[in-house]
Amino acid sequence: MTNVYSFDGILVFGLLFICTCAYLRKVPRLKSWLLSEKKGVWGVFYKGAVIGTRLHLPVALSCLSMAFYVLFIK
Repeated sequence: MTNVYSFDGILVFGLLFICTCAYLRKVPRLKSWLLSEKKGVWGVFYKGAVIGTRLHLPVALSCLSMAFYVLFIK
């Protein structure tokens, strides 16, 4: 189990947030509802989705490496 208050816990949370927002951007109803705002609190979801779609290869590789780290090394 990863502790949220440790550095690797923050990395896991950030990666899961970016991947979730990128996935939600592919769903048409959720894209218009959740990712329509580009400023404020809801803009964080939009920015996470943009990062996840534009940098999909580095995000996927970092998710795989973090999964390997959490499962086998930690």
